[in-house]
Amino acid sequence: MTYALSLPLQEAVYELLSNDTELSALVGGIYDAAPQQVSDAAVDGLYVTIGDEIAEDWRTATDAGALHTLVISIHAPRRGFADAKEAAGVISDLLVGSQPAMTRGRIVQIRFIDARTARAENDALRRVDMRFRVTLEDTQ
Repeated sequence: MTYALSLPLQEAVYELLSNDTELSALVGGIYDAAPQQVSDAAVDGLYVTIGDEIAEDWRTATDAGALHTLVISIHAPRRGFADAKEAAGVISDLLVGSQPAMTRGRIVQIRFIDARTARAENDALRRVDMRFRVTLEDTQ
Protein backbone atom coordinates (compact mmCIF):
# COMPACT_ATOMS: atom_id res chain seq x y z
CA MET A 1 0.00 0.00 0.00
CA THR A 2 1.11 3.54 -0.65
CA TYR A 3 -0.35 6.92 0.19
CA ALA A 4 1.43 8.36 -2.86
CA LEU A 5 -1.78 8.00 -4.88
CA SER A 6 -3.72 10.45 -2.71
CA LEU A 7 -2.66 13.69 -4.39
CA PRO A 8 -2.97 12.29 -7.94
CA LEU A 9 -6.50 11.14 -7.00
CA GLN A 10 -7.42 14.57 -5.67
CA GLU A 11 -6.04 16.23 -8.81
CA ALA A 12 -7.95 13.84 -11.09
CA VAL A 13 -11.23 14.40 -9.23
CA TYR A 14 -10.67 18.16 -9.25
CA GLU A 15 -10.06 18.17 -13.01
CA LEU A 16 -13.13 16.04 -13.70
CA LEU A 17 -15.42 18.24 -11.59
CA SER A 18 -13.99 21.62 -12.60
CA ASN A 19 -14.17 20.84 -16.33
CA ASP A 20 -17.86 19.94 -16.29
CA THR A 21 -20.02 22.76 -17.67
CA GLU A 22 -23.22 21.61 -15.94
CA LEU A 23 -21.55 21.59 -12.53
CA SER A 24 -19.77 24.89 -13.23
CA ALA A 25 -23.17 26.50 -13.87
CA LEU A 26 -24.36 25.36 -10.43
CA VAL A 27 -21.38 26.08 -8.17
CA GLY A 28 -19.04 29.01 -7.63
CA GLY A 29 -15.93 26.90 -7.38
CA ILE A 30 -14.21 23.72 -6.27
CA TYR A 31 -11.76 24.01 -3.40
CA ASP A 32 -9.38 22.05 -1.22
CA ALA A 33 -10.70 24.01 1.78
CA ALA A 34 -13.55 26.46 2.31
CA PRO A 35 -12.87 29.95 0.92
CA GLN A 36 -11.57 32.28 3.64
CA GLN A 37 -12.54 35.65 2.22
CA VAL A 38 -16.10 36.89 2.47
CA SER A 39 -15.57 38.71 -0.84
CA ASP A 40 -14.89 35.39 -2.59
CA ALA A 41 -17.61 34.83 -5.22
CA ALA A 42 -18.13 31.25 -4.11
CA VAL A 43 -19.23 32.37 -0.65
CA ASP A 44 -22.29 34.02 -2.21
CA GLY A 45 -23.43 30.74 -3.73
CA LEU A 46 -22.74 27.04 -3.69
CA TYR A 47 -19.20 25.77 -3.58
CA VAL A 48 -17.62 22.32 -3.43
CA THR A 49 -14.76 21.04 -1.31
CA ILE A 50 -12.75 17.91 -1.96
CA GLY A 51 -12.05 16.97 1.59
CA ASP A 52 -11.40 14.27 4.08
CA GLU A 53 -10.33 10.81 3.08
CA ILE A 54 -9.37 7.49 4.56
CA ALA A 55 -6.78 5.37 2.75
CA GLU A 56 -6.50 1.64 3.27
CA ASP A 57 -4.32 -1.07 1.87
CA TRP A 58 -5.60 -2.78 -1.25
CA ARG A 59 -3.45 -5.29 -3.01
CA THR A 60 -3.56 -8.60 -4.73
CA ALA A 61 -0.84 -11.18 -5.18
CA THR A 62 0.42 -9.25 -8.21
CA ASP A 63 -0.85 -5.65 -7.85
CA ALA A 64 -0.31 -2.89 -5.28
CA GLY A 65 -2.85 -0.21 -4.58
CA ALA A 66 -5.04 1.60 -2.10
CA LEU A 67 -8.70 1.94 -1.26
CA HIS A 68 -9.68 5.55 -0.59
CA THR A 69 -12.90 6.73 1.00
CA LEU A 70 -13.21 10.28 -0.32
CA VAL A 71 -15.57 12.97 0.96
CA ILE A 72 -16.93 15.56 -1.47
CA SER A 73 -18.93 18.35 0.23
CA ILE A 74 -21.37 20.82 -1.28
CA HIS A 75 -21.75 23.98 0.80
CA ALA A 76 -24.84 26.15 0.44
CA PRO A 77 -24.52 29.46 2.28
CA ARG A 78 -28.27 30.10 2.19
CA ARG A 79 -31.43 28.41 3.38
CA GLY A 80 -32.73 25.27 1.73
CA PHE A 81 -31.15 22.11 0.38
CA ALA A 82 -32.54 22.03 -3.17
CA ASP A 83 -29.57 23.67 -4.93
CA ALA A 84 -27.02 21.66 -2.95
CA LYS A 85 -28.84 18.41 -3.71
CA GLU A 86 -28.95 19.27 -7.41
CA ALA A 87 -25.18 19.83 -7.43
CA ALA A 88 -24.66 16.63 -5.42
CA GLY A 89 -26.58 14.66 -8.05
CA VAL A 90 -24.39 16.04 -10.83
CA ILE A 91 -21.22 15.22 -8.89
CA SER A 92 -22.43 11.69 -8.19
CA ASP A 93 -23.25 11.15 -11.87
CA LEU A 94 -19.80 12.43 -12.87
CA LEU A 95 -17.83 10.31 -10.41
CA VAL A 96 -19.59 6.95 -10.24
CA GLY A 97 -18.11 4.61 -12.80
CA SER A 98 -15.63 7.18 -14.13
CA GLN A 99 -11.92 6.61 -14.46
CA PRO A 100 -10.27 10.03 -14.82
CA ALA A 101 -6.58 9.92 -15.68
CA MET A 102 -4.10 10.24 -12.83
CA THR A 103 -0.45 11.34 -12.92
CA ARG A 104 0.45 8.18 -11.00
CA GLY A 105 -1.57 5.00 -10.75
CA ARG A 106 -5.02 4.42 -12.13
CA ILE A 107 -8.57 4.41 -10.88
CA VAL A 108 -10.02 0.92 -10.97
CA GLN A 109 -13.47 1.87 -9.68
CA ILE A 110 -15.42 4.71 -8.06
CA ARG A 111 -18.54 3.79 -6.09
CA PHE A 112 -21.00 5.94 -4.17
CA ILE A 113 -21.19 4.94 -0.49
CA ASP A 114 -23.58 7.43 1.11
CA ALA A 115 -24.54 11.07 1.61
CA ARG A 116 -25.49 13.12 4.62
CA THR A 117 -27.09 16.54 4.84
CA ALA A 118 -26.42 18.97 7.69
CA ARG A 119 -27.34 22.43 8.90
CA ALA A 120 -24.70 24.67 10.42
CA GLU A 121 -24.19 28.12 11.92
CA ASN A 122 -27.57 28.96 13.41
CA ASP A 123 -29.45 27.13 10.66
CA ALA A 124 -28.14 29.57 8.02
CA LEU A 125 -25.86 27.20 6.09
CA ARG A 126 -26.51 23.84 4.46
CA ARG A 127 -24.05 21.12 3.54
CA VAL A 128 -24.21 17.80 1.72
CA ASP A 129 -21.34 15.40 2.42
CA MET A 130 -21.01 12.54 -0.06
CA ARG A 131 -18.64 9.61 0.42
CA PHE A 132 -17.17 7.67 -2.47
CA ARG A 133 -15.05 4.52 -2.36
CA VAL A 134 -12.21 4.69 -4.86
CA THR A 135 -10.11 1.65 -5.68
CA LEU A 136 -6.66 2.64 -6.95
CA GLU A 137 -3.93 0.58 -8.54
CA ASP A 138 -0.34 1.78 -8.35
CA THR A 139 1.29 1.51 -11.75
CA GLN A 140 4.78 2.49 -10.58
